[in-house]
Amino acid sequence: MGETEIISSSEYRARVAADGAGPAVSLDRVAELFQEFLEAVARPKRRDGDDRNLAERMRAHLGSAPGDQPVVKAAYAPYDLPNVHLALERWFAADGRSYELIGMRGSSHHGDLTLGEILESADRYNRFVIGAVDYAHLPVSPDEELACVSFGFYLGVEGDERFAVLLRGPADQYGRNKVEIEVLAQEKEFADRLLAEIDVLVREHNIFRGQVLSFEGSDFGHGLGPFRFHRRPGLSREEIVLPAGLLERVERQVVGVARRRERLLAAGQHLRRGLLLYGPPGTGKTHTIRYLLSHLPEFTVVVLAGTSINAIGPACALARMLQPALVVLEDCDLIAEARDYGGGEQPLLFQVLNEMDGLGDDADVAFLLTTNRADLLEPALVQRPGRVDLAVEIPVPDAEGRARLLTLYGSSLGLGKDLTDEIVARTDGTTASFTKELVRRAVLIAAEREAERTEPDDLRAAVDELLSDRDRLTRRLLGVRDSGDDGLDGVEEFLSAQEDG
Repeated sequence: MGETEIISSSEYRARVAADGAGPAVSLDRVAELFQEFLEAVARPKRRDGDDRNLAERMRAHLGSAPGDQPVVKAAYAPYDLPNVHLALERWFAADGRSYELIGMRGSSHHGDLTLGEILESADRYNRFVIGAVDYAHLPVSPDEELACVSFGFYLGVEGDERFAVLLRGPADQYGRNKVEIEVLAQEKEFADRLLAEIDVLVREHNIFRGQVLSFEGSDFGHGLGPFRFHRRPGLSREEIVLPAGLLERVERQVVGVARRRERLLAAGQHLRRGLLLYGPPGTGKTHTIRYLLSHLPEFTVVVLAGTSINAIGPACALARMLQPALVVLEDCDLIAEARDYGGGEQPLLFQVLNEMDGLGDDADVAFLLTTNRADLLEPALVQRPGRVDLAVEIPVPDAEGRARLLTLYGSSLGLGKDLTDEIVARTDGTTASFTKELVRRAVLIAAEREAERTEPDDLRAAVDELLSDRDRLTRRLLGVRDSGDDGLDGVEEFLSAQEDG
């Protein structure tokens, strides 16, 4: 046996080229065979009748190797998992269709793989086996939750067509902040049609339509979590205490446009509108908004407040899809100077105004904004005319208003006219929030002395407490601004000086 010579692959190719001939098997082919050998070693041995193998199950259902068929996908917002889940159920419920739902073991750890990659790994390495379907329990109303498939394969049948659908929900911990649906079928046209029909069902039977909801932040600090559902308020006109004629102006702008939409459209007038309610804290701005929601039961309502104002884009998209809709932006002064979440120089308020402007004139969407500091909003609103069509001040209640508020909140106390007049005279400059707390405190004082009913002296004692110097901060927190509030002004000056320093 001769001595073996070890040469490099490049030198080998050079010799072959020089000789004009070579071995029957090329070096590239040797590499391919070696790769197949490694895969065969890594692949677990298949057992006859092993029905837990995902690739074998797919092949048995489809009638061919899964990798031979095209995969088409669609994506939805993370909060749309209940809608996509229900749309799939409705689609499969049609005559001539059926499905078997299976899961995959370890699916939560492989959320970044596409359907094609999962099937390729399953086929080449026996990597995945059939397991339990993953579910997520999500709210679909204030009182109801729905178990939604968050990772599962629908092995579907429609006539002679055999196909597979993978549905998976968002998983922030793995960086997937969307709902994905992938369809594997013999013909791409069939998969395209299925996804288009699912999209129609998502829109037609959207669970958010007619609901009052707010965005929740993601548990992992980015993206959006599910909605929080709220019960629609049920306030009557008698529960709204505002100066004469003010509520009528607000109703005409919001409710009137909704009720006259057909006539306005026929006359070429736009339906999109913006209402700004401004005034001191505690005067009833939010209460007025709640009244409007009570009288527009068919409207979808999205409420944004605080940090959730970053979700103005998704909120407007949802309002556009589910119109008629209301987008409520609470305490807009808090974002007047805040920068957008992209880290840019543009104040977040300008992004809000841009989204408002992005809706078409025929969109039946009303924006309801509240603020305690109209002076902070005015420069931006002036630069973008037309976004807000009506600005209404909700003032501190006058004597007549305070009397009505006492009657409203103290209806069970049997207040007489003399006592009402006395309390009204002593509470000049106070807010609706102050009156509500006044009545509650009077009832508490009566309860503490174990009296069966609240007496006039209980109400007087409550007034004495709330108007005392020791409750000065309490009054401010209830929206009351005292004249000569030097002590607190000094605190504010101190804090300002600290910031400057």
